[in-house]
Amino acid sequence: MLLLVGLGNPGNKYNDNRHNIGFMAVDGIVRRHNFSPPKERFQGLIFEGRLGSEKILILKPQTFMNLSGQSVGEAARFYKIPPQGIFVFHDELDIPAAKVKFKTGGGHAGNNGIRSIIQHMGKDFHRIRIGIGHPGDKDQVHGHVLGNIEKSDQIWLKPLLEAIAIAAPALTDRSGETAGARFLNEVGLRLKPNNNG
Repeated sequence: MLLLVGLGNPGNKYNDNRHNIGFMAVDGIVRRHNFSPPKERFQGLIFEGRLGSEKILILKPQTFMNLSGQSVGEAARFYKIPPQGIFVFHDELDIPAAKVKFKTGGGHAGNNGIRSIIQHMGKDFHRIRIGIGHPGDKDQVHGHVLGNIEKSDQIWLKPLLEAIAIAAPALTDRSGETAGARFLNEVGLRLKPNNNG
């Protein structure tokens, strides 16, 4: 069993924030792969389903971003899922918009949701880092992260979220090729121009 976590802030007023792109990513996986309706557990919303033959839990913490680790820690302990079985989808300021990177371990890079998960779970979980771009001025960072995604950004956001949802089963790969590399490869293939698949 694997645990996929989307990071964001609960409440309708945050729905379109750049900081909620992790929620958007896992919502796409839930829809595309017909996961169960959500249940309120572990201070979050939990969805159950399968990617290929692997049983998957998807968690959207409802604690607000800064306390996400409380929710993730509760769910992981209950289901006995080690950090290596946890994949966290989150926004990344220092990656250009529309780009995705995969990382295992490391620091929090200023993301308070990741910081909180590290406090509760250690560093050895996987991160799917979804770029939101940097505004170019550190004084504008707070407003940029908590600002809404512009309508003009939908031109890259919708195809990106769809590609992530389609590629999600690659995260269950336990063969020689790492799950992260296969996932990123499949996302990239989906985003190639003229790919109508």
